[in-house]
Amino acid sequence: MPAQFLPLAHRLADAARAAILPHYRSGVVIDDKADASPVTLADRGAEQAMRALIEAACPEHGIIGEEFGRVRDDAEWVWVLDPVDGTKSFIVGRPTFCTLIGLLHHGKPVLGIIDQPVLGERWVGVQGQPTTLNGASVRTSGLAELAQARLGSTGPQYLPGEAGVRFNALQSQCRFTVWGGDAYAYALLASGGYDLVVESGLKLHDFAALVPVVQGAGGLMTDWQGGELDKDSDGSVLVAANPVLHALAKPLLGG
Repeated sequence: MPAQFLPLAHRLADAARAAILPHYRSGVVIDDKADASPVTLADRGAEQAMRALIEAACPEHGIIGEEFGRVRDDAEWVWVLDPVDGTKSFIVGRPTFCTLIGLLHHGKPVLGIIDQPVLGERWVGVQGQPTTLNGASVRTSGLAELAQARLGSTGPQYLPGEAGVRFNALQSQCRFTVWGGDAYAYALLASGGYDLVVESGLKLHDFAALVPVVQGAGGLMTDWQGGELDKDSDGSVLVAANPVLHALAKPLLGG
């Protein structure tokens, strides 16, 4: 069923690219939101373009966007939009930010796009189908040993207190850790780059698009307790290249 909305999802990603790219490395004005996180015309313009397409094509669908909030968020189908995941990377000109487009069915992620406009890379995940990168199927690594695992996370500042202690317990067992990358790390995990990605404090717009991409490539993406991610999840995320590696990592996070 979610595949019927894939053409629309691609149109959303195309519209976001068109809105974002003119502002890339352009010295765009930076504003600060109430939570002190930065936002630019690229974030706002991309989300506005995507919302307009959804309203025109599927006015009964809900929308949850990072920049412009919620409408009809109790609908059967709800789009979850993060126009520029990694705004700080975008601002400094690093091509690792992504546009995230997720679709929930009864609150659960069933379709996701991770789009990197500058590099022209688009990962697509649809429940029940293999994940693709620019139309070609991709798979996670087959690695099943923590000692060889390549671990990723956005930054230690996002793992405060007990979350940091648990992360360090896992990190100490892995081959190495790469910080940064935001959603791009999840896309690279789906293509066999990273083996584990661990985060804390994510919001729905941060992870809704990622779940179908990761799991369609053979990975497993849950909260730290191993629970399925949905609209009510607590924001902790454990992503592994396969269920065996996930089972090895989860106890170290307290799950």
